[in-house]
Amino acid sequence: MHDIKFIRENPAVFDAGLARRGLDPLSARIVEIDQRRRAAQTEFQALQARRNEASRQIGMVKKQGGDATPLMDEVALLKDRIAAAEAEDKGAGEEIDRLLMSLPNLPAAEVPDGRDETANVELRRVGQPRAFDFAPLEHDAIGDKLGLMDFTAAAKLSGARFVVLKGQLARLERALAAFMLDLHTGDNGYTEINPPFMVRDEALYGTGQLPKFGEDLFRVNTGHWLIPTAEVPLTNLVNGDILDQAALPLRMTALTPCFRSEAGAAGKDTRGMIRQHQFSKVELVSIAHPDESEAEHQRMTACAEGVLQRLGLPYRVIVLCTGDMGFSAQKTYDIEVWLPGQNAYREISSCSNCGDFQARRMNARFRPAGEKATRFVHTLNGSGLAVGRTLVAVLENYQQADGSVIVPDALRPYMGGHSLITAHV
Repeated sequence: MHDIKFIRENPAVFDAGLARRGLDPLSARIVEIDQRRRAAQTEFQALQARRNEASRQIGMVKKQGGDATPLMDEVALLKDRIAAAEAEDKGAGEEIDRLLMSLPNLPAAEVPDGRDETANVELRRVGQPRAFDFAPLEHDAIGDKLGLMDFTAAAKLSGARFVVLKGQLARLERALAAFMLDLHTGDNGYTEINPPFMVRDEALYGTGQLPKFGEDLFRVNTGHWLIPTAEVPLTNLVNGDILDQAALPLRMTALTPCFRSEAGAAGKDTRGMIRQHQFSKVELVSIAHPDESEAEHQRMTACAEGVLQRLGLPYRVIVLCTGDMGFSAQKTYDIEVWLPGQNAYREISSCSNCGDFQARRMNARFRPAGEKATRFVHTLNGSGLAVGRTLVAVLENYQQADGSVIVPDALRPYMGGHSLITAHV
């Protein structure tokens, strides 16, 4: 949500931010609606004051035995005018809220301009891709040869974009999730949360998935939505709250299933585990002081990178351009892991600073030390990491010529000491 006061005072700056997002200028329209609302509010207050005064005068006239009919007629007329002003105020308020709710966050000044992913800027590469002495396979072929990854069985149960993992691959996914949670809670200072996997409309409005992106979500017949990411319940834990400054930053992590319809991804990654309707992810969320959110963004990204570093997986970090950022983000770093089977880097984490955009939608604030007034917090979120895609990366980077897969050292304590995954017999 955008600050109407900022738009009122900085219309050109606001329109310039929208232009960087590929949108037409809207400040004039927003200000016009806001002026109508403020005029209605002023009229409502004046009419209310006059009605109160007239009502007081009626009492005095009656007490003195006079004729209060004219005043009573005026009060009756004022009632209708007050109702009309109140309706105008409400209607203009709803109109401006709908408009502001539909607009994405404005990009930070340092975010590169661009229409799509081709304008993203690579910041660094970490790790050297392995030189294979055989043609590396993609993860679905590896899983099939191991006999531990079954898309046919999943399709029988649920249709396309699902998978059944068996045996050591099922354990490997569990090991990855446990390893990530232990790293983030033990070394990185995040508090583990086990949130609900279904939420109400308000939670998705708060983080920006609604009202624009309902088609990307799954809704159940109770009226709840299945979460597309743990960002939704974790961030909304501070919905409507006023926090003490000393409590900031709040750092939370959660392992949850994530559910996405992939409505806009028809024809993309139809094979394998890269893009599924259901997948597991370890999410990182920070609630930060506005002055510290940029540093928190760098820290969060480093925490996500640390998972790949400990697993020995090559990756790169890119900053997304204005045309490729998510709706609620003002700046986003994507981490892309190297997949030798695809001979390409693929996204495995997206870490975003949302500024006060989500906080305004949720009315999440903090009280600065020694002050009475409150300020909006800044919210940040990132994958730490997508578990299924990390499993994909391990399979492709640690595959052997005989079809087996070496278990990275960091995961062996979670795999019962096993160092190798071999074909299921």
